[in-house]
Amino acid sequence: MARFLPDRLPLALTPRPMLGTLALILAIGLFWGGNWPAVRFILRDLPPFTLRAIGFSAGALVLLGWARWRGLPLRVGGREWPWLAVTGLFTILGFNLATAFGQLRMPTSQAAIIAFTMPCWALLMAWGLLGDRISTRQWLGLATGQLGLIVLLGPAALAARTEDLIGPVIMLGAALSWALGTVLIKRRGHWESHPVVITGWQFALCAAPMIGLAAWRESPPPPGDWLDTTWLALGYHLVFSICLAQMLWFRNVNRLTVGESTTSTLLIPVVGVGSASLLLGEPLTLQVVVALLLILGAIAVVLLGRRRLDPAPRLTDRD
Repeated sequence: MARFLPDRLPLALTPRPMLGTLALILAIGLFWGGNWPAVRFILRDLPPFTLRAIGFSAGALVLLGWARWRGLPLRVGGREWPWLAVTGLFTILGFNLATAFGQLRMPTSQAAIIAFTMPCWALLMAWGLLGDRISTRQWLGLATGQLGLIVLLGPAALAARTEDLIGPVIMLGAALSWALGTVLIKRRGHWESHPVVITGWQFALCAAPMIGLAAWRESPPPPGDWLDTTWLALGYHLVFSICLAQMLWFRNVNRLTVGESTTSTLLIPVVGVGSASLLLGEPLTLQVVVALLLILGAIAVVLLGRRRLDPAPRLTDRD
């Protein structure tokens, strides 16, 4: 899912009830966090290209349809198309495709933890590509994030077979892809088109190769043979993750401060790990819990330590 925040937050945010803000943050965290085990259920019947072809197509139809219904112009200027395509390649196609293949190679709970090291990598990339300064506090966050990865993979990773490391490497690639796309979006600066329109066209562009690859490389079972859990998970994925959470984010993001908006990002891996343990039966070991706490601490230090009026990262799909 590609998500955007405005380049500059308004100096004065619209007053809003605290309860409504908390409900919004909780809903986004629950919807996108619960999407992690949902995708794993879907992958039991649908291969990765087919899953992403369905999800991207639905995202394009819903977002562009909503934009048209609201009277937003669907036309994108010629100068924005290259940026739209390149950022969509990393934030939508690269991230979501990697998370699908990664979950086939490792437990979903661990995959979610690695994916949400993204803010740490984005900070480093912004330092190199945008010239952003990294504070001492943020360096501490980066170090904490790396420690979380070390704890998660453990000493056993050094003695693991090559095939056992494929999943973590793919998930690390997903985090790097998401981070690079986020930094490139910030490098573009001002976007003339509405964020919903930009994201809708990104979904459409990413859906095209997925449809072609699914037709060429995959032969999923007919819908009549899908498990009941596949249908339920696919419905959750399309309704709550692709559509509802996305619309909630776009509708309300301008009403939130940077700290409030990133709080929902912090909730996603927590919900993802917890729901994977409950629904998929994955063990919630001390190693996983400690790694999760370290990664969450790193994200909090990196993101919540920003100045209040700094441009926030434009979001992508959180699986």
